Amino acid sequence: MANSAEFRLSITRALGDQLAESLSKLAPAPLDLPGITGLAPRPGVYQLYEDDTFVYVGKADNFLPGRLMEHFTKLSGRLHVGRMTFACLYVEEDLHAVAPEKLLIARYKGKGQAPWNNNGFGNNDPGKERDTTDFSKKPNHFDVLHPANLDWVCDGIGPGRYTVDKLLKRLKDDLPYVFRYQRAAFHKDLAVDVTCWNPTADELFRKIASTVAVANPLWQITALPGYVIMYPKSGPYPSARRIYS
Repeated sequence: MANSAEFRLSITRALGDQLAESLSKLAPAPLDLPGITGLAPRPGVYQLYEDDTFVYVGKADNFLPGRLMEHFTKLSGRLHVGRMTFACLYVEEDLHAVAPEKLLIARYKGKGQAPWNNNGFGNNDPGKERDTTDFSKKPNHFDVLHPANLDWVCDGIGPGRYTVDKLLKRLKDDLPYVFRYQRAAFHKDLAVDVTCWNPTADELFRKIASTVAVANPLWQITALPGYVIMYPKSGPYPSARRIYS
């Protein structure tokens, strides 16, 4: 019988297990304005659920309400996102040094959970390198499963004549998903007539594209799975959902 053995203590793993256990005891709340604004403005970690299925874990270095509001805004502009809920833990400042969300991600990934982590769910512009991505090879990517809603209603835009430049800026500010475009001097000289209140993004993209194409046919607006771009080139964009020109 051996009289010695090696013992290894993984403090980080134990901490990840404790965080996960604490989160599992919480009843998820709706990811809506009342649920978010009811939180204290403190840092912490959180989990998102889609139709009661755990899909994402994240952190808020400053304020949980602000971070969750970003997710709420993004998800509001997606199709078929289901019923979103969340659970969260307030985390003291000294715990951030050990990156608690990374401990949770490592734990969940080993169990095949948290599918939205490292799979396209985020709030930042993915950059031009993703414009030419072939998403047929990524069927489980967040943007493929939950594409940007082109029928998004642009509240507050009413009948009138708008310069292309002004309308592009308005769309970029108002849409709950990325709309990236290249600026051009002639955008200030072209005008678009809007004939109704609260048009959809699709209707405005069509008007802008047809107006700009008359001045320069190289320009087109391309709707990709998770966002929309406008450049004076035709790609190739293998995952284009809709092209306006």
